[in-house]
Amino acid sequence: MINQATIDEIKSRMDIYEVVNDFVRLKKSGSSYKALSPFTNEKTPSFVVSPSKGIYKCFSSGKGGDSISFLQEVDGLSYIEALKYLAQKYGITIEEDEMPDNFIEEQNLRESLFIILNFAKDYYKNNLHNSDEGKSIGLSYFKERGFSEETIDKFDLGYAFDQWDGLIKSAKENGHNQDFLEQAGLKIVKEEKQYDRFRSRVIFPIHNITGKVIAFGARILKNDKNQPKYINSPETDLYHKSNILYGIFQAKNTIRNEDNCYLVEGYTDVISLHQAGIHNVVASSGTSLTDDQIKLIKRFSDNITVLFDGDKAGLKASMRGIDMILEGGLNVKAVPFPEGEDPDSYSKSLGPEGFKQYLDDNAKDFIAFKASVFIAEGKNDPIKKAESIREIVQSISLIPDPIKRSVYLQECSNLLNIEETVLINELNKLLINKRRDVVKKEERAELVPEAFIQEKDEKTDRSDAIYKQERESIRILLNYGMELIRGSEEQELHLIEYFISESEDLEFETPVYKRIFDLFKEKLIDGVIIDANYLLDSVETELKSVAVDLMTERYELSPQWKDKYKIIVPNEKDVLKNATYTNILRLKLRIVQKLSHENMDKLKASKDEKETNEILMVQRNLKKYEVSIAEILGIVVTSK
Repeated sequence: MINQATIDEIKSRMDIYEVVNDFVRLKKSGSSYKALSPFTNEKTPSFVVSPSKGIYKCFSSGKGGDSISFLQEVDGLSYIEALKYLAQKYGITIEEDEMPDNFIEEQNLRESLFIILNFAKDYYKNNLHNSDEGKSIGLSYFKERGFSEETIDKFDLGYAFDQWDGLIKSAKENGHNQDFLEQAGLKIVKEEKQYDRFRSRVIFPIHNITGKVIAFGARILKNDKNQPKYINSPETDLYHKSNILYGIFQAKNTIRNEDNCYLVEGYTDVISLHQAGIHNVVASSGTSLTDDQIKLIKRFSDNITVLFDGDKAGLKASMRGIDMILEGGLNVKAVPFPEGEDPDSYSKSLGPEGFKQYLDDNAKDFIAFKASVFIAEGKNDPIKKAESIREIVQSISLIPDPIKRSVYLQECSNLLNIEETVLINELNKLLINKRRDVVKKEERAELVPEAFIQEKDEKTDRSDAIYKQERESIRILLNYGMELIRGSEEQELHLIEYFISESEDLEFETPVYKRIFDLFKEKLIDGVIIDANYLLDSVETELKSVAVDLMTERYELSPQWKDKYKIIVPNEKDVLKNATYTNILRLKLRIVQKLSHENMDKLKASKDEKETNEILMVQRNLKKYEVSIAEILGIVVTSK
């Protein structure tokens, strides 16, 4: 296991902005940064990164934490894998404590799958470079495709022997658990037989966004009509093909820097374009594009250029899938290739410079490209032309930005030689029908049986009031507990000490806030003052979540507004003592009010005169206490 000294060094070096910006396009917003959430499909940025606090918070999904937890959430890494990723990023040598012999078997499933997949990747690479079979078959094939040694190494390409159990035997010899081979999709078990999934094929490892191998694609090289040309890993705990794009790890930085992503179909297309000097390219690996894959691209750029093979038969079918990109709010261009050509073959035909020039010269706006294809097809057939127009307007209707829709309608009016009003009317019909469908869904969702509707009663309101005041107390302590203030006798003391001294009779009701407040008190007895970072390092997920929530503000007044309108916002630190004291009083007031109402319920239920008198005495004392607190706060309370 990674020793604590190494973990501490990683935490001291990691920068939340640098880490998150590798995965999400961040934009400056006051003292923080904002972006669209990488976890939800939102249109308004609610993902906030605070470099000064070292945390992120996603208000649309509720997720939040530090650099380590971000890596765990965004790419499914385990805690240890996230630490290793950060260590590599910051050039930190990992020091590990001595591990027991059964360490591999004791790893949790996800870590174990990463380990076995990395082992398989190294096994296939070793076969390719250090065996006669690998060099004569696999390496020769890659060289014939024009792939350099650098490119082969960059994509971790490999070779699987023409053996039934080559990987199985090697894994066993190296002490790996055989069950993990099966769970990672590397081994097939049928009845009493077991054998390697990939045999006699060149291997294309599939990396997640942080560069970890999560699956494999494999191509057969010999002619065998009984075998598919390509096979892929099955879905596993790590690999969900609808969530990943081939080449995204190698391409993500260039996509961000060039603000454009080329989308192709297969593994060799991606590698050939890299070989041609085009590094911002990914592939959907032969599957239909999914919403999650579009969101993955959108993290790095709003611009996609789709490269279409010169296969007219499949061109229209491919275009229908691209409509999803338009609906996602991205800008789409298209580059068609001549009949019989694809990105792989044409990049080799033209060479790197010629191919780059071809992409620049032939990239068309997707709507215009689609219009040209459909116009050519329905040129001499009025019925087909009408269908083509509807198809094009259908695509325009998916674009969420009304200004972009208007521009496309004008352009299509000129291209199609048809009045713009006709296109507008057709578009409006589609938008109205779409809106009706949305309204119907919302109405169905609202049809909840009356028996399930619970109105908040006074008791719930009182509990909510206490919860909110306890939350505010913990927020103050997490952010300012270490701050020095002047006490009642003008002595200097930490805010947490002042808080505890003024709230000795307080008992928090909300379990998680009680747990945190008790931690503050326990650590203070030991002479230690904890803060939000202490909770961020906790193994308790709930404590981490509370720390992030109470450290993050969703909205911040911009410096421009402050300067333009001369808005003066008092610094919370300047009024800490008063704010803390007021909060303690408000919390006490809420608790007293709740006790008072509970006491009145007892009074109503009491049938014994002695008991009734005792309850009345308690009630009078509670009301006196309530009135005295209210007077200090300058508020009025009712006498009932």
